Amino acid sequence: MKILYIILLISVLLSSACTRKPLPPVPMKLPDHQVNYLSEIKPILDKRCAVCHSCYNSPCQLKLSSFEGVDRGGSKEAIYHASRLQIMEPSRLFIDAANTDQWRKKGFHNVTRNTAAEGFNNSIMLQILSHKMEHPKSSGDYFSEADDLTCSASRVELGKYLDKHPNNGMPFGFPPLKQDEFELIGGWLAQGAMGPGPVEQKRITTPVTADRNQIDKWEQFLNNPDPKYGMTARYLFEHLFLAHIKFTDSGDFYEMLRSKTPPEKPIEIIGTIRPYDAPGVDRFYYRFRKIHSTIVHKTHMVFTLDDAKMDRFKELFIEPEWLQKPHLMAYDKIESANPFILFEQIPPRSRYQFLLDNSHYILMTFIRGPVCRGQIALDSIRDHFWVMFQDPDHDLSVLYPGFLKFQQKNLRMPIEKGSDFPLLDLVNNDYQKAAKKYYRARQNFYTQLNYRGQGYDAVWKGNRAEDAPLLTVYRHFDSASVHKGIKGELPKTIWVIDYPLLERIYYSLVAGFDVYGTAGHQLAERLYMDRLRKEGESYFLAFLPKDIRQAKVAYWNLHVDPKDVDYYDGGIATAIDYKTEDPQREFIEELVTSYIPENINIDFDPINYLAADQSYPSLPKQYETPADYFQAFRAISKPGTKFFSFFNSYNANIVYVRIRKNDGTNALLSIVINRWHDNVDFLFDEKKTLRPEKDQANILQGFVGSYPNYFVDIKQDDLPDFFDLMENLDSMDIDEARDRFNRYGVNRSNENFWVHYDWFQNRFKEEQPVTSGLFDLNRYFYRAR
Repeated sequence: MKILYIILLISVLLSSACTRKPLPPVPMKLPDHQVNYLSEIKPILDKRCAVCHSCYNSPCQLKLSSFEGVDRGGSKEAIYHASRLQIMEPSRLFIDAANTDQWRKKGFHNVTRNTAAEGFNNSIMLQILSHKMEHPKSSGDYFSEADDLTCSASRVELGKYLDKHPNNGMPFGFPPLKQDEFELIGGWLAQGAMGPGPVEQKRITTPVTADRNQIDKWEQFLNNPDPKYGMTARYLFEHLFLAHIKFTDSGDFYEMLRSKTPPEKPIEIIGTIRPYDAPGVDRFYYRFRKIHSTIVHKTHMVFTLDDAKMDRFKELFIEPEWLQKPHLMAYDKIESANPFILFEQIPPRSRYQFLLDNSHYILMTFIRGPVCRGQIALDSIRDHFWVMFQDPDHDLSVLYPGFLKFQQKNLRMPIEKGSDFPLLDLVNNDYQKAAKKYYRARQNFYTQLNYRGQGYDAVWKGNRAEDAPLLTVYRHFDSASVHKGIKGELPKTIWVIDYPLLERIYYSLVAGFDVYGTAGHQLAERLYMDRLRKEGESYFLAFLPKDIRQAKVAYWNLHVDPKDVDYYDGGIATAIDYKTEDPQREFIEELVTSYIPENINIDFDPINYLAADQSYPSLPKQYETPADYFQAFRAISKPGTKFFSFFNSYNANIVYVRIRKNDGTNALLSIVINRWHDNVDFLFDEKKTLRPEKDQANILQGFVGSYPNYFVDIKQDDLPDFFDLMENLDSMDIDEARDRFNRYGVNRSNENFWVHYDWFQNRFKEEQPVTSGLFDLNRYFYRAR
C-alpha cells in the first residue's frame, strides 16, 4: 500500500511538473492610429524577421517575407529531413493552398491571433518578441536550423519552451527590436493583424504598364499553338521556372508558371512538383505572376526577358531546321525525366547555346537552388573550383546528334523514379552503371574523332560582353555561390562541361529535385552528382599531358581507392605543346591572356592569384598607400594562415569586412575561407578529409554568398593591428587573440548588431540594385558571447 502511495505521489508530482499554464498576456500600449501593414509592419518584419524566416529553411516554415506567409503561420513539419522515408506533402506558399483555412487543414498554426482583453496581447508572435524584450542578452549557442527545433503551436507550448530556453526569444540569438518597433507590431496585432486592403493588394500584385506590355508579348510567344513554339516554350519553362524574371527597369520581378486559364483571365496555377510533371489538364497556358514577397538573395536568380532576348530565342529555336518534324510530346513520366529523349527533335546546338548564353544563371540554379542546403547536399563539390565549357563547334554531342540518340538509355537519371527512390535500389544502382557506360563511350568517342587531341579552340570563349565562359564556384561549408570570371588562387580542380553534362546537372539537381522527397531520392541525387563532378574534372584533364593525368587524379582524391574514382580518358592526346612544369597553370593563363575576347572582361584576381613567377609577400613595414594594404591582404591570403583555420573551426566561412577609410568613405571586402579536403568522396565524417594547415582565404572586393557568417567593422588606422592578428595568431594566447578580434568582429549578441547588419544590407543594395536581396542570418556564427 505504501509503494502504491509513493507511485501515485510521484505521478502527481510529474504531472504537476509537466503542466504549464499559458503565458500571461502582454500589456500593450495601443496605437493612436490604424497601423498599416505595408508601410509600417512589413519594413520591420523584412529587416528583423525575414532575414531568417523567408524560404524552405525558414524555422517552423514560418515565412515572414509576405503577409500571406505571416497569416499562414508555422508548422511542426520540417521540410529538410535527412531520414524521411515517405514523401512529404508539399507546402509551397502561393501554390499548395489558396487560403488560410486550407493551410490550417495542412497543420499550420496561427501566430498572430489575439484573444486577450483590450490593452493586452497573447498572440504567439508578440509573446516570443516580448520575451526577448525582457531577456535582451543572448548567450550560448544558437542553431536556427537544428533538427530538434521546437515549433510552438500554443501559448502553453511556448511557455514550456521559454522556461527551458530563457534566452531564446525572437529575434533568435540577436538583439531585440527597438521599443517603438515592438509597440508598433503589438498595436498591429491588437488591431487584428490585418493585411493589405483590396486597393493595396491590387497595387502590389498588378504589373506596371511597361511590364504588362512585355508580358503580353511573351505570353503570346510562349502560347503559340504551333508545335515548334510549343516545344520551345516547354524547354524554356523547364529551365526558367526558378527564375525571377525581369522585363523592364521597373524594379519588379515575376515568376513563370503554368495556368489552367488563358492570359486574359486570372491565373489558376498548376502546382506540380516538377516543371516537367503532367499538368493534369488538356490545355494549359504559360503565364507570368508578379512576385510581391520580399526579395531574398538566396533565391533571387534574375533572368531578363526583353525584345532582344525574344529575338535570340527565335534565332536559336524557331529559325533553325529541327532534327524531326516539330511535334508536341506527351507528359510521359519516364520520357519527361530525360531531356535527351523529350527534346530530341530540337537541335542540340540550339539547346546547348541557350545554356551557354545563360551559363551563370544555369549554374546558379543548382548552386543556390533548393538542392544546395546544408552540408551533406554540398559535400559533393570542392570548396573552390573554376568552370569552363566545351565549345559547341567541338562538342561531339552537338556535331553528331546521333551519339546522343544512341546513348539515351545511358543518359537516364535517378529522377526517373520521382520523389521516392527506394533505398535498396541504391545497392545495385542502375543509374550509376548507366552513367559509367556513357562516360566511357563519350571518352572513346572523343579519342576516335580527336586523333591529335584537343587544344584551346575546344574551349568556349564567349562572344558577347554578358557571356560567362569562365565561372568560379565557392562552397561555403553549408551554402555555395557562383561568380562570373576566375576568382581566387589557382584551384585544385577545374571542370570542363559539355552539353550532356550541363543538361544532366541541371535536370538532376534542379528540375528533377524534390525537396519534399524521401531520403532515398535525395541520396540518389547526391551520389549521381558525384559521378557528374568526376566527369567535369576528367574532361579538363583531357587538355593536360597524358603522363600527368593519373597523378592529378590521385592528388585530387587522396586516400580514395582508384577503382572508386573510375577515371578513364580513352587515351586521348592533347594538342597543346606545354612549355612549363605546371601545365594546369599554363593552360589557364594562356587561355585567359591570349584567347578570351577583351569585351568579356575576364582577368585574374588581383589579390589572390599568383602567377608562376610570383610568391606571397610579407606584411608591409608601413601602411601609407593603397599598395601597402594590397600587399597586406595578399600576404595573409596564403595557405596555412592560422587565423583562417581558427575561423573554420567555428563554421565561419564568409566574413564581410567594412573598412572605414580616413577620407570618410568605406571599403567593402568579403573574406572567403576555403577548406582543404583530401577528397570529397564522403557522405559522412567530413572531418577525416580536412587539413586545417592547408586552409586558405580569398579576399574579394564586394559581396560573396547569401549567408554571412560574421561581420567585421574596422577603421583604416586599425588595419595594421588586424593584419598582425591574422598573421601571428600562432604566437598568441587564444584568449588574447579572441579579445583582439572582438574589437573588430560583430558578435550576434552585440547590442549594435542591427546597426551593422543594416549598413551591410544597404551597401549591398547600392552595389547591386538588381541582383541583391536580403541576406540570410540563419548561419551567422552560432555562439553568442
